Amino acid sequence: MGQFSGGCYLSFGILVLLGSQVPTTLARGPRGEALQHGQSGTLPHFLEEPVDAYIVKSNPIKLRCQARPALQIFFKCNGEWVHQSQHMSQEHTDLGTGLKIREVMINVSRQQVEDFHGPEDYWCLCVAWSHLGTSKSRKATVRIAYLRKNFEQDPQGTEVPLNGMIVLHCRPPEGVPVAEVEWLKNEEPLSSEGVIDTRGDHNLIISEARLSDSGNYTCVASNIVAKRRSATATVVVYVNGGWSSWTDWSPCNVRCGRGVQKRSRTCTNPAPLNGGAFCEGMSVQKSTCNTLCPVDGSWGEWSEWSVCSSDCERQRSRECTAPEPKHGGRLCDGVALATDNCTGGLCTQSVENSSDVALYSGLAAGVVTVVLLIIAVTLYRRSQSEYGVDVIDSSALTGGFQSFSFKTSRQANPLLINSSMQPDLTVSRTYTSPMCFQDSIDKELMAERSLLDPLPDLKVKGVAERAEYHVMSHPQTFPRGLAPDYRGVAVGTTLGRRDKNLFTPQVTLTSSRPLHKATAVFGHAGGRLVVPNTGISLLVPHGGIAEDTTWEMYMIINQEDSSTVSEEGTEIFLSPAVTYGPPGLDLSCPIAMTIAHCAEVAADDWTIRLKRQMQDNKWEEVMSVDEESTSCYCLLEAQRCHVLPKHPGRYALVGEPLSQEAAKRLRLAVFGSPDTSNSLGFTLRVYCVDDTPHAFQEVAVGERSRGGRLLEEPKMMLFRGNTFSLQVSIQDVPQLLWSIKPFTTCQEFSFSQVWASNQRPLQCAFSLERYSHSSSQLSCKISVRQVKGEEQILQVYTSVVENEKGVVPFFTQSDCTITSQTGSRAFKIPLSIRQRISATFDTANAKGKDWQLLAQKLHIDRNLCYFACQESPSSVILSLWEVQHQDSGDLDSLASALEEISKVQSPKTATLGCSREERDSEFTKLG
Repeated sequence: MGQFSGGCYLSFGILVLLGSQVPTTLARGPRGEALQHGQSGTLPHFLEEPVDAYIVKSNPIKLRCQARPALQIFFKCNGEWVHQSQHMSQEHTDLGTGLKIREVMINVSRQQVEDFHGPEDYWCLCVAWSHLGTSKSRKATVRIAYLRKNFEQDPQGTEVPLNGMIVLHCRPPEGVPVAEVEWLKNEEPLSSEGVIDTRGDHNLIISEARLSDSGNYTCVASNIVAKRRSATATVVVYVNGGWSSWTDWSPCNVRCGRGVQKRSRTCTNPAPLNGGAFCEGMSVQKSTCNTLCPVDGSWGEWSEWSVCSSDCERQRSRECTAPEPKHGGRLCDGVALATDNCTGGLCTQSVENSSDVALYSGLAAGVVTVVLLIIAVTLYRRSQSEYGVDVIDSSALTGGFQSFSFKTSRQANPLLINSSMQPDLTVSRTYTSPMCFQDSIDKELMAERSLLDPLPDLKVKGVAERAEYHVMSHPQTFPRGLAPDYRGVAVGTTLGRRDKNLFTPQVTLTSSRPLHKATAVFGHAGGRLVVPNTGISLLVPHGGIAEDTTWEMYMIINQEDSSTVSEEGTEIFLSPAVTYGPPGLDLSCPIAMTIAHCAEVAADDWTIRLKRQMQDNKWEEVMSVDEESTSCYCLLEAQRCHVLPKHPGRYALVGEPLSQEAAKRLRLAVFGSPDTSNSLGFTLRVYCVDDTPHAFQEVAVGERSRGGRLLEEPKMMLFRGNTFSLQVSIQDVPQLLWSIKPFTTCQEFSFSQVWASNQRPLQCAFSLERYSHSSSQLSCKISVRQVKGEEQILQVYTSVVENEKGVVPFFTQSDCTITSQTGSRAFKIPLSIRQRISATFDTANAKGKDWQLLAQKLHIDRNLCYFACQESPSSVILSLWEVQHQDSGDLDSLASALEEISKVQSPKTATLGCSREERDSEFTKLG
């Protein structure tokens, strides 16, 4: 490999300076003459040009040029000539043409590229000289190759139904050159097989998912530097269960009378797979049936004897019509036609004796007639006497049955044994009312049949009426949870169109819903506005309204349908919608609004948002309670949310479940009242409402208007978003004292009714009837359970006598009827203390005594950017403390927080900027 000498380098500089004179100068030199005579004159032609290259780590790259004929070749990088010492060149002759071929190389290091700062990438080109002129090669760029570690977007695991679309997003890390992406499934390269669509954005799309597409997917990005793997995304292709066709109805299970027939279906069309939902609805459907009892045939009366024939015979007949055999009954035994001799064998005498024969025959006939009459009268009297014995003697009816009595499973309960009824307890039988299982109707019928059996040892008034009540057949078919409406008493049954369950319990308490509204006039002193017994209130801080100005403010609780909250339908209301105004309200500092909600926020299973209804009635998101915002503030607690909204309007808390473990709280209550249409009747009404004061208050108001009373302390239950329904059943009803309408012991709310109820009271009713006026006590259990979820038991133990009716309890909240307070009475913190705290903490202090420390000690230190944008951050923090402690008014916690701040700084530092004695005096006022 040859090297350029210093003289050559000087010649090169002269060539550059001379420009167009280069060919002439070269032609006059000895080398130029050789080229002119020995070689044909052409411009340099590049046989190899520099190519784009990437520097990997710290390894330099080589750029290469080759041209013929060429006297010299030099590299030019970024507009400047590369020094001769950095070139490596060699030269040889082309044997075919005899032309000189020159090849030149240079090294480019990482440091050179990093030190270059230009408008474009680092570049180099070659310039070759011949005796006729110069030629330039293409530009080659040099870039430093790299590949970041973290993917801009990792694929996320998903669950899709069979034949659904799988979309996995992948954005590889930034890199030079741009990374190529491939997908792995279970650590194996993914084969397309005509169903995979990996588009230019690197997403993996499977338009129709198959079961075999379930697996672990990984996005792999690679370039010349490295290979990176994304997080693994698990894809589950599930199959939701589907019902098979119903089987034919089975024969009635009794040969005669009222029974049950059933049909079934299985969740196998298809069967649920990979966590797919099980079929909703019933797998067994039952209905009552009536089989006509067989009637055995019996003979009618014989006809008169026929005239004697020439053969001296006469005949008579009878028919099997008294009654005819029906419904598989037996035919009559015996003959239908009887034959007899006319004269007992005297037909063989001569004609001469015919007159005597006629005389004797007449006498004999008369005697026989008299005898037959006597026999007939005797038989008739006997038969009448025998029938009379049968009617009077009841043993003919009871002789085929064994006498037995009931002994209840709860003998210690005085409600179950009444003084008017003393059963024989020598033979015991235990019976408990049915639970909500698939065979609940069978258990109902078992109870009915046992009640229909003759019980000669039990002299109980009303048994006959009860038996008649139970044997009444109904032409309709009632699946589980359905029942006919007897005596016009609603039991929560609808036989019309339904969504997921034939049973649609009553979802409204009254025809019109009460209006919850509070109004008050506030001025510069501020105050508090409360909608009683609803968990909804509003705090207007002191100084929020300008001096010499008053505003008439209001709060209204509205009821919104959950279907309006979002187009996707995945969000539900967790609180009532609350409107506050007026719309043009002008305040200098934010008001604090408290809204009760029913979400179970102990686990991170919800995304909870504050939304505001716009003029087009659509709900717009204000903020998520987990986000930071400078325009609004949300402080979420277990049962309430404190909101600092920016504008008046209609607000509500909505939630989007993140998993099937997301739960909302339900409040369960049972009310009772006598049946106005039946003096022996009593109705139990069970309510399942969202666990907010407003929702239960509406139930209590409605029950007070209809004369109901609360029979058990309301209980709380978690209802999870697992798509399973809610079942309500009545248990342990005293069977000897009370009866309940058939097919109503277990009733059901569909999942959607409960999940999206939005404070609307869901109600189902149980109608009971006592056998005697002497039975004045009722004890039973109400079970409320979510399928594959929690269960709560409401214990009912009450008197059903009308004059013992109690009063529906309301909330014991203090001043529950007061809707507004103004001035200092509305605040827990005295105004002078509030002003000193704000003046102390709003100003930054060298010792760190500022509003941020105050927020930390009061546990209101989330979303601090909101407070930073307020004119007085400390005042807003104290307003939040006020609404947090509006019920308890625990000023000790505030004093303790201020004391802690004082100790952190210095024992000599006064918390409020005053002496210890003055501060103690102020805290005495606080207490």
